[in-house]
Parts: sequence; structure tokens; C-alpha cells
Amino acid sequence: MTAPRRSWSLAALLASLAMLGTFSVDMYLPAFPAIEADLRATPLELQQTLSTYMVAYAFMMLWHGSLSDALGRRAVVLAGLLVYSIASLGCAIAGNIESLWLFRTLQGICAGSGLVVGRAIIRDRFHGPEAQRLMSQITMVFGIAPALAPIVGGTLLNLLGWRSIFWMLFVVVAALLGWAAARLPETLPPSQRQPLHPASLWHNYANVLTRLDFLLLASITALNFTAFFTYIAAAPTFLIDRLGVTTWGFAWLFVPMIGGVMIGAFISGRVAGRTSPWRTIQFGYVMTFAGAISDLLISFLLPPRPIWNVAPIMIFTIGSSVIMPSVTLLLLDLFPTMRGLASSLQGFVQFALGAFDAAVIAPWLARSLEALALGMAFFTVASYAAWLLFRARNIHKSVALTS
Repeated sequence: MTAPRRSWSLAALLASLAMLGTFSVDMYLPAFPAIEADLRATPLELQQTLSTYMVAYAFMMLWHGSLSDALGRRAVVLAGLLVYSIASLGCAIAGNIESLWLFRTLQGICAGSGLVVGRAIIRDRFHGPEAQRLMSQITMVFGIAPALAPIVGGTLLNLLGWRSIFWMLFVVVAALLGWAAARLPETLPPSQRQPLHPASLWHNYANVLTRLDFLLLASITALNFTAFFTYIAAAPTFLIDRLGVTTWGFAWLFVPMIGGVMIGAFISGRVAGRTSPWRTIQFGYVMTFAGAISDLLISFLLPPRPIWNVAPIMIFTIGSSVIMPSVTLLLLDLFPTMRGLASSLQGFVQFALGAFDAAVIAPWLARSLEALALGMAFFTVASYAAWLLFRARNIHKSVALTS
């Protein structure tokens, strides 16, 4: 039997599905002041459009994979895109902040389906090096999304108003729905589908969530993510109010940040197999601490300037992207027979903390550059403390792998 061949067209389709969550967050951030004024909402009320989205996104991370195991890959992706397009239309015509909350929540419920199910499609169809190469292709395409989304959003805001951002999302998702309907393969035949058994699923979730090593490793990734996601969640205040950037200038934050992510991912790939995960993670923490400490010094000692207030965030994201893959592999290795479920729960922990950050922590820290820098430092220290505790619990394995 001939092995399936990967292609850039499939990589582009799966990457586009995965990018939906990023575009749903980053694209409308430049429009916060305009939405606030038009809907007569308070800054906190507007911040809840982000946090309700994140809560819904995090919750559904638990279920997209299980639904696709039972109903098929295509059905879940196509249904998610259809509902997301309706939600985007609702956001575009929302007449009050309560309506925007509702439709942003509906977006969050659907936005992660392409990311979760896309990974399952890769695992269904490809194995070994071919799967790794396809993931690399997807990462190359996906990497442009966080940098592009706020730039596109800022341009639409200034040319056509904030509602045009959600009209654009509606048009893009409608086109993506047509593309997926025509080209997305069904990789799970009916004979291999699994019935949904909530009691059994809950038992497996409980087994994973009660293992201390899982909780420590999941905390590491979640805290690392939150350290720089705080700046994303607070981007309108951070850039416009604190640094004096216009709504055209959101690239000041997002381009260096994503540049750091891609550099860190490149370093992680280059050292894979040449050094142990333990040493790789230690190097990553050197970079994250360098970013956090320089952020503190710049915020407290220098006047606000985009070029040097953003540079430490880029340094931090380099370290974070070095840490994340190795920690994730250690986490998945805890559950060789339940790696999909463990991955879902890792995502849930990460995005649940992100939702709390967007709702509570980021608005509080955004009151000053110094507070934001202290927040990054706190999450960095907390993440490293979780790593030290995990390493202490697994000291014999650590010695074996680093010798």
C-alpha cells in the first residue's frame, strides 16, 4: 500500500484552521478603544469579550478530540467553521456589549476545533518523519498569524471601523469552510470511531489531573504562556496608553514577539538529539530570566519607548519557545497510552489560566509598565519553581539523561 504523500496544500489548509484561534484574539485588539466608545462599555466590560472567549476556548479543548473520535474529523471541523461564521456575523452586528459577549463566547467554542482535530488528522494519516515534516510545514505557515492579525485588524479599524474586523473574519471563515469542504480529507473511517462514554472519559481525566508530575509540567507551560500572554491581553493599554503607539502600530509588539517564538522554536529543533531535554529547559530558563530581569530594569529605570520596552518580551519568548517543546514531550511521556487526552488537558490548563489572566490579572497589571514587568517576573519565577520541584522528584532520571 502506498504511503500518503504530504503536500503544501494540506499543510496550508491545516495551518489556516489552526490560525483561527490566533486571529480571533489578535485581530480585534487594536479596536478596543473604538468598540468601547461605540458600545458605551467600560474597559473592564470590554476586557470580558476576551476572557469569555478564552474560557469557552479552554473548555472546548477538552471535547473537540473526543467528538472527532466519535463523529469523524471532517464533521467536527466543518460544523465548527459553520458555527464560527455565524458567531462572527453576530459580532459584526452586535448592538451592545452583552451581545458581543455572547457571540465572542460562541466563537471561542468553535475556534479550537481546527487546531485539535488538525493534529489528529496528521496522526491518522502520517507517521514518523513524514508527520514531523508536515508539522514543520504547518509551523512555518502558522508562525505568521500572530504578527499579521493585529496589523490587519489595525488597518481595517482605521479604514473601515471596528465592525469591519468581524466582517472580514466572517468572509475568511466562509472561504475556509468552502476550502475545507472541498479538500479536507476524512482520515477516520467509521469502523475505527469510538462511542462517547462520558463516565469513562471523566475517569481518565481524573487519573491525569491527580498526578502531581502532570500538574507540575502543565503548570510550567501555562505559567510560561501567561507571562507573555499578559502583554497580549493588555496590548491596547500597553501600546496605546503606556507607550503612545497608534492603532496602526500594533506590529511593535507582535512582530518581535512572534520573531522570538520562531527563533526559540528553531533553536529547540537544532539542539534536539544533541543535548538532553533537561539541559535544553535550563538554557530556556536562562533566556526567560534574562527577558524578565531586563524588562524590570527598563520599566523602572528608563522612560517609555516601544523599541526597548518590547525587546525584553522578545528575549523572553525565545526562552519560552525553547522550554515548551521539551516540557511537552516530558508531559506526554507520562501517559504513553493517553497522549491525546493528556495533550487536551495540558491545553485546557494553559488556556484556562490564560482566560483568568485576560479577565483579572492583565487589566490589573496594565495600570503601569512597572506592574506588567513585575507580572512577567512573577510568572517566570513560579514556572521555574514548578520545574525545580519536578526535577527534584525525578532526580535519578535527570542524572541519567544529562550524563
